[in-house]
Amino acid sequence: MNTEKISIEKIKNLDCAFTHGGVFHSDDVFSAALLKIINPEIEIIRGFKVPDNFPGLVFDIGGGAYDHHQADNEIRENGIAYASFGKLWRDLGPELVGDIEAKKFEKSIVQPLDYTDNTGERNLLSSMISSFNPTWDDVINADEKFNEALNCATKYIQNKIKSCKSKERAKAIVEEALLSMDDNGIVVLPKFAPWSDTLIPSEAKLVIFPSQRGGFNLQVISTSFTSREPKVNLPERWAGQKEDVLRNEIQELNFCHAGRFLAGFDTLEGAKKGATIAIKEARKLPPEQGKMRIHNHFKILVLKLVRRIRKQ
Repeated sequence: MNTEKISIEKIKNLDCAFTHGGVFHSDDVFSAALLKIINPEIEIIRGFKVPDNFPGLVFDIGGGAYDHHQADNEIRENGIAYASFGKLWRDLGPELVGDIEAKKFEKSIVQPLDYTDNTGERNLLSSMISSFNPTWDDVINADEKFNEALNCATKYIQNKIKSCKSKERAKAIVEEALLSMDDNGIVVLPKFAPWSDTLIPSEAKLVIFPSQRGGFNLQVISTSFTSREPKVNLPERWAGQKEDVLRNEIQELNFCHAGRFLAGFDTLEGAKKGATIAIKEARKLPPEQGKMRIHNHFKILVLKLVRRIRKQ
């Protein structure tokens, strides 16, 4: 039985892997899906006892590196114990999508699945996988149903991995655009790419990018990842106004969301003009408005602290 820690290269050279039979859960299904994504030819064998001298990888059974049913099972710093999927993702995720995206995926997808498998408390994703199990009076073989669930989980992880990799490519585009940010804090992207991870922590105040509808969008940038408060807001008089009203101020301005977080322009020059106006007017805000924003931000922080204390 292979109990040593695994790598992508090793998985690509494996012919088979073994997991438990009977009722399946999101843990063993997603673990198998991860292996299948790396090596589509690997055979997933299910049973109730690991064969002697099994040459492949063993997970969720057998007490090896990728089982989690032992008394000394590893626990994360936040108290969530590892399940088999978490252990596999810890060793393989960074190789697949890079350290940053692997950590995000681990927190949003892997940890909740590990938690449900170790505690029995289900979430929507784990319940969806469990729904593939045959009913007590079903004549369909459990392994057939496992393969159905496996196909579903495989597609899900493939889409997630594709998204993670696209974010890495987006980061490179946004970081390059950030280097050309003007003195007002306006960043212009050559094409739309997810920008929040890069621009929110930066000095950028507004971002411009080509719109799928044609023209260019001007969008505000939040002050933090946990707040919708913009660093610079769009002018209040633009909010939700009809196109003819907007064009009276800026000829190229054709739309502004009522929430003032997004505006549409016919041209890049028009979007830059709108961004410059928004920043200039933000600098002219009366002191009491600035104080009010700080006060509201402080109130939000206090409310979050109170809720956290109540949960303890």
